[in-house]
Amino acid sequence: MTLARTGDLVADAGARGGAVAAINAITLEHVEAIVAGAVEADRAVIVQLSENATLFHGGDPVPLLSAARALAAAAPVPVSLHLDHVQDAGLLARSLDVAASVGLSSVMVDAARLDYAANVAETAAFAARGHALDLGAVPFADAGPGGDAVDVGRAFASDGVAAAPDGGATASPSRPSASGATAASTGLFVEAELGEVGGKDGAHAPGVRTDPAEAAAFVAATGVDALAVAVGSSHAMTSRTAALDLGLIERLAAAVPVPLVLHGSSGVPDDLLVAAARAGIRKINVGTALNVVGTAALRAALAERPDAVDPRKPLAASRAAMTAEVARILTLLP
Repeated sequence: MTLARTGDLVADAGARGGAVAAINAITLEHVEAIVAGAVEADRAVIVQLSENATLFHGGDPVPLLSAARALAAAAPVPVSLHLDHVQDAGLLARSLDVAASVGLSSVMVDAARLDYAANVAETAAFAARGHALDLGAVPFADAGPGGDAVDVGRAFASDGVAAAPDGGATASPSRPSASGATAASTGLFVEAELGEVGGKDGAHAPGVRTDPAEAAAFVAATGVDALAVAVGSSHAMTSRTAALDLGLIERLAAAVPVPLVLHGSSGVPDDLLVAAARAGIRKINVGTALNVVGTAALRAALAERPDAVDPRKPLAASRAAMTAEVARILTLLP
């Protein structure tokens, strides 16, 4: 099965007037849940690894991305790989070096902590280097064992014992073509941000919003392929009470010539996520929502068996809960 490119998944979302979900992974169980949930929903998905998650794994994204690449290549639905909120210059450089070998097709360069001029300079420099990469077709043409797609949704049983993958799954009818639908289709698809994303007292502080004219100027100056915008959401929300400015999303979509990205989507109610996609958001980032259900299931499983020492059953319960949440989110989005 073909490993997808983020740019193609975002372009496909735009063509249908909807959005593709980009879901953050911290552990291998997260990745398994994201891919299994996508298989269950029969929808494409973007697996994201943030800089913070990379630091949790010693600062090197390659091991977890390599595992994600294997799962993505074996899945019967399109799955792409993305590095999110990268500020560290070393990690940005590392992403360029390893992209082809791990199937990484997109990176968010996060220079929003800097002033406008410095943000433009750093973002433009990375975008130019990312676009210059020739990832080619090889990393995006892998198949599962024996050349067949693996039904990942069936491969991870809820009791923590992996069922033997039997292959034979058919490809999703919604799979987009890899026809180079984006400007940087042979290189990295580069996302950026104008002002800090919420939860950090930055662009999503009360009353702060992205200005359409400034956003259009920023995209023109940097050459990025997608832009994260401040429209009312915030990172790390555990309550779904964020109020999005749908009118602003429409104005941004009209003014900005690249796809818009919504960060902090875990705090947004379902109806507003759907409305945001219809208003012009093309990539919807989700992280905390998965951790909320996953840790709750883990906590419950440990409480049920406080004497247990085998981690597989509680981790399997956590993975199953996250899988269900991924499928729910993907099914929800237009």
